[in-house]
Amino acid sequence: MNQFFDRQEDAPLSPPMQGSAPEPMRLRMPYHPPKVTYFLIGLTALVYVAQLLTPMGNGIDLLELYGARINPYIRAGQIWRFITPVFLHASIPHIFFNMYALLVIGAMLEKYYGHLRFAVLYFLGGFAGNVFSFLLGKENGFSVGASTAVFGLITAEVIFFYQNRQVLGSYAKQAMTNTLVVIVLNLAISLSPGIDGWGHVGGLLGGGIFAWFASPIWQVTGIPPMMRLEDKREYRDWAIGIAAVVLIFGFLALWGFFRSV
Repeated sequence: MNQFFDRQEDAPLSPPMQGSAPEPMRLRMPYHPPKVTYFLIGLTALVYVAQLLTPMGNGIDLLELYGARINPYIRAGQIWRFITPVFLHASIPHIFFNMYALLVIGAMLEKYYGHLRFAVLYFLGGFAGNVFSFLLGKENGFSVGASTAVFGLITAEVIFFYQNRQVLGSYAKQAMTNTLVVIVLNLAISLSPGIDGWGHVGGLLGGGIFAWFASPIWQVTGIPPMMRLEDKREYRDWAIGIAAVVLIFGFLALWGFFRSV
């Protein structure tokens, strides 16, 4: 059997059988160990330790000074601040809840997306979220946190199950319902003072746009009992998704920049 299927999970499938009513059967889904998820959690934790070791007073540290989403500095040309905030956090509870969400959602999503596609999704969500925050947040806004990227993962999860609902059946419907509830609850929490709600919305949109074009779409191939799932997506689909997010949010970033000049 192909190494792509070395570790697998069972998924329900009900294919029609000629001359009889559909009989449920089980089909194994491809599984990628969540190595990127673990790496991101470990790297973010190390960065937070570095933050604790480089305090500068007034509630800011050296890494925040050079990496946080600080609008005036972005307007001065420091565009890396659209990405670097995903590695920075303001407190232990802040990093704990973001990394817990990354562990729960990322470990599930990466096993279907694969390592590279998952990493692209994560950073596109973070980029889109920080652009939205730059554009619609406070004029002298400041924010850090991986929640922009995590919200991108949440949307991608909904889209994955939606686009594979025929293969996954009732499991997909239940998963979509649960995830949509999570989105609504978290958006409601985003309205609280001190939370970068626009960053969350941008992350949702950026992750959703990429996932719509690049999320795995499984099709069943082979004949019983040698059935397998193959991903219909091609690298050009990834490219379309990446280009869509970069062009849309890149244009918004430029608009926000020149609007304030």
